[in-house]
Amino acid sequence: MEHRLLFVSIVVVVWFIVIRFLPAMILSVFKRAILVKGFGEGPIPMNTLYTQPQEQFADPLHSAGSRLTITGVNRDTIITIGWLDLRKGPLLLHVPDMSERYYSLQFTDPSKNAVFAYVGKRTTGTGAGAYLISGPGWNGNVPQGLSQISSPNHSVLLVGRVLVSGDRDLPAAYSLSKQIKLTHIHSGVSI
Repeated sequence: MEHRLLFVSIVVVVWFIVIRFLPAMILSVFKRAILVKGFGEGPIPMNTLYTQPQEQFADPLHSAGSRLTITGVNRDTIITIGWLDLRKGPLLLHVPDMSERYYSLQFTDPSKNAVFAYVGKRTTGTGAGAYLISGPGWNGNVPQGLSQISSPNHSVLLVGRVLVSGDRDLPAAYSLSKQIKLTHIHSGVSI
């Protein structure tokens, strides 16, 4: 009886540890993969966006020089990804006019693995837009013409998707994906 109680106690403790710490460990590995390894073309610096190469989208298994391919459950969107650090202040996100094309930019709090905001066709429309992404406790003035996205954490995982309607549409979708820009608020970029 004592052995059974000890075994059950150990299983409960291990289960608690796995549930509590595994998501954070996986996210840490994912963050390291993005910032240190990148996606086939080297590291992706903090506070920058990376769009998968057009060649990888067109032929993910046979792209020349490809070490790692961004893949997902669907093959109809071009992926853009970035890891943001808001400790030094807000960032500006510029989105081009998508001309009614479906797109989404998902903002995730990695500490809780929880989505806290979207920019995209279903939430903000398809017109060009500029967004101020601020961290917790930031209370500065939002410049006119910008919409504010308040993050609950200084660290943000940004995942973007732009719909590709077919092979002929790939160059246009890729061009729009590359026009999604992230800049520092102090860089003097016009809004």
